[in-house]
Amino acid sequence: MADVGKVITCHTLASWNQQLLKAQQYNKLLVVNFTARWCGPCHAMASVLEELAKKMNNVIFLKVDIDELNEFEVAALPSYHFLKNGRLVEKFEGAKKDVLKSTVSKHAT
Repeated sequence: MADVGKVITCHTLASWNQQLLKAQQYNKLLVVNFTARWCGPCHAMASVLEELAKKMNNVIFLKVDIDELNEFEVAALPSYHFLKNGRLVEKFEGAKKDVLKSTVSKHAT
């Protein structure tokens, strides 16, 4: 998989569906970061997500700009959704570096 170690940006619903299917096929945790260009805390968390992506090859990390792909209802930014086998297993909102790291570790196994 060419995207290992990277945060993948989803610009379209087709791209979203492709990544969701890939996570299911390879039995990987899918971490979705809902963000926006105008969101300061989102920019502050971007490096944390990139760091995790480099370290955790068994996880697929996605970035979804809600202004580009607005099919998703998100109450606050940044928002993180964790999916396994196509199902939401956990989510949280806010720029919480430690919560992000611990939640990824919790569900990555």
